[in-house]
Amino acid sequence: MLSNNKLADVFEKRENEIASKWLELQFADGRKVSPAAQTEAGRRSRDFLGALKNATRRGADINSNDWTPVRDFLTDLSAGQAKNGSSPSETATFVFSLKQPVFTALREEHGKDPAALGDAIWEATELLDKLGLLTTEIYQKTRESVISRQQQEMLELSTPVVRLWENILALPLIGTLDSARTQIVMQNLLEAIVQTRSDFAIIDITGVPVVDTLVAQHLLKTVAAARLMGADCLISGIRPQIAQTIIHLGVDLTNVTTKATLADAFALALKRSGHAVVRDNSKPGASK
Repeated sequence: MLSNNKLADVFEKRENEIASKWLELQFADGRKVSPAAQTEAGRRSRDFLGALKNATRRGADINSNDWTPVRDFLTDLSAGQAKNGSSPSETATFVFSLKQPVFTALREEHGKDPAALGDAIWEATELLDKLGLLTTEIYQKTRESVISRQQQEMLELSTPVVRLWENILALPLIGTLDSARTQIVMQNLLEAIVQTRSDFAIIDITGVPVVDTLVAQHLLKTVAAARLMGADCLISGIRPQIAQTIIHLGVDLTNVTTKATLADAFALALKRSGHAVVRDNSKPGASK
């Protein structure tokens, strides 16, 4: 059976040959690659082969400390590919495309001994498969992390708190209101109330497509939290369909001030705060 030192010997004896063929296979899909990208790919391939050669001299356990440079290399590579938008197959191809040049080199070294050649190819296959799967796992974890961060950012961006007047805030909601988003809504609103010392907060649900029992409970929790912070909370955007749904569900909103439109809620908040908006008839075009 082929020893790890012999596998390392194959990498060492035929490193340039393997690297050259491997580089060709990495771009075998016909995509156009700039000279700078080709230079970078060549450097990357040689660095990986060097790390792989050193690791194989110390054993075949890719989880051991001896394989740390190889794992770190693939971690950086896979994470970078995931962040750049490359596909999982493009990422894994970096390792799997190494099989053919390695098998060719092994055949030239041990072709006269079929048994040794078979063992060599099998060991090389196991090794490269493990490394290829490692890149896929790292890629998946990185993508999940990126997606999770983007979802969090989207949630935060989708719950903006707008200052309408000196002591009046508005929180226009668009889309589905679930538990996770409710928590962000509540946090953003309470922070804005504290920062601006506002006395009134309007939650506008015109852009919320469906209001069910769960959504209604989320709204009530947000209203209650705002009241605890000393702000009077109003809900606007109560369309006829939503009103019927709320009644049908038996949700009690009797203690919550609701209005059909954001304009109506804003006018009411102004009135409660002792302000009023009046038309300046002295302006050109103002109705008499």
